[in-house]
Amino acid sequence: MRQHRTPRLLGTLLLVAAASISVAGATSSAADRTAVPLGRVVPAPASVDAGGSPYNITRDTRIRVDDSREVRRVGAYLADVLRPSTGYRLPVTDRGTGGIRLRLGDRTLGAEGYRLDSGRNGVTITAGRPAGLFHGVQTLRQLLPAAVESDSVQPGPWLVAGGTIEDTPRYGYRGAMLDVSRHFFTVAQVERYIDELALYKINKLHLHLSDDQGWRIAVDSWPRLAAYGGSTQVGGGPAGFYTKAQYREIVRYAAERYLDVVPEIDMPGHTNAALASYARLNCDGTAPPLYTGTDVGFSSLCVGKPATYDFVDDVIRELAALTPGTYLHIGGDEAHSTSHADYVTFMNKVQPLVTKYGKKVMGWHQLTGATPAKGALAQYWGLDDTSATEKEQVARAARNGTGLVLSPADRIYLDMKYTEDTPLGQDWAGLVEVKRAYDWDPGTYLPGAPASAIRGVEAPLWSETLVTGADIDYMAFPRLPGVAELGWSPASTHDWDTYKVRLAAQAPRWDALGIGYYKSPQVPWPGV
Repeated sequence: MRQHRTPRLLGTLLLVAAASISVAGATSSAADRTAVPLGRVVPAPASVDAGGSPYNITRDTRIRVDDSREVRRVGAYLADVLRPSTGYRLPVTDRGTGGIRLRLGDRTLGAEGYRLDSGRNGVTITAGRPAGLFHGVQTLRQLLPAAVESDSVQPGPWLVAGGTIEDTPRYGYRGAMLDVSRHFFTVAQVERYIDELALYKINKLHLHLSDDQGWRIAVDSWPRLAAYGGSTQVGGGPAGFYTKAQYREIVRYAAERYLDVVPEIDMPGHTNAALASYARLNCDGTAPPLYTGTDVGFSSLCVGKPATYDFVDDVIRELAALTPGTYLHIGGDEAHSTSHADYVTFMNKVQPLVTKYGKKVMGWHQLTGATPAKGALAQYWGLDDTSATEKEQVARAARNGTGLVLSPADRIYLDMKYTEDTPLGQDWAGLVEVKRAYDWDPGTYLPGAPASAIRGVEAPLWSETLVTGADIDYMAFPRLPGVAELGWSPASTHDWDTYKVRLAAQAPRWDALGIGYYKSPQVPWPGV
């Protein structure tokens, strides 16, 4: 999947000429194309008022922008998407009339909302902030034929249906997590996933940077964490880590697509890679061997050692300095080798370090077994049948002010198998088909938790069985867009029978983008 494109004007003009000859006999069928209905977007828009003449993008179309750097950058992004497939120049300019206009000016749309107005004379996307313009651009992409995603010139017409969409998100936190610890993924693979997330208005990328099997971020004050602890992965073999420059590149790339990176250093459990790298982090002073299996719950930092908190302070300090986003995730799950008293002690000492370096705490929902810091987020990953006691512990924290991000494992863990025959993934949380991933309401999911405490949703993708970018695509699609809709769209729009039709219409777009996906029999895919 490509997003960074450079103008190729001469080649494009030659392709246009060739395309005009090759499709001359197909003109009538191309002209018969109708515009994509305004309501066929994923996530579903908050408000759709369809009607009026469509706008036709032509060789004379300009992308008009406000005279600001961020708006111009969104305009350049849109031009990069449209130029290869249309063959048009599509200059980005602050002059002229008509065409596609991107403008700031309506603060009532909030930080991420937008309004899209389309008619015979052009398309205008209005927002209060640049993030809203960017989300509006993603909607515009989906209103164009799927061939717009192609890297080569395609026949038009490029129609945008007439009418108005007004759209704001239900939740401010709409995330996806990528586990780069069990198997390591390169910067290019992570950036490809970022592009896929951006298409569906996801705004948080949670990177699981450390675990028993690998440590994936360079820490200058503890260099063996990456050099040694990052040397292997599940199943053995060479792995890797991100240098600080590479991590900054991921953060930059995500920011240009209006995603914040939420880095996670999992502790006090899931820490074998760190323990193997430094003997002094172990209570007995002996480093264990590196680990390449998939069992959990056997490792723990030494809660009683001062060196542990020197280590945590250094790691958080360096990672916070690299991360402009609000949250730093400290893990806290499956600490089976840490006593409850030690767990509470550890969290009481570590959470203030996150605050010390200007970030807010995020942790898995076991954090609520201690005392979450003010402003903390707890990420719930339990199941429908998790015990009432555990659910109540989380709900009580929510009633006391802790925000919740919902990631129920038997709903939106993207590494769960679709069916028994799925070649990738696990099934410890059950089988998760597309309908099950979509057919629940975050606002009412957790008994006793006030709706006001729900900050959003996040779809984790653990990588015990995933090795390639194609593996990521297959497990994320088609479930990821449904999670995005749960986070963005009003609850009143959530309806499986209508959603599955809109989802099916995404398939040609994924084909054009090179996204391989699971063809669930629950979805009426085109041509199937």
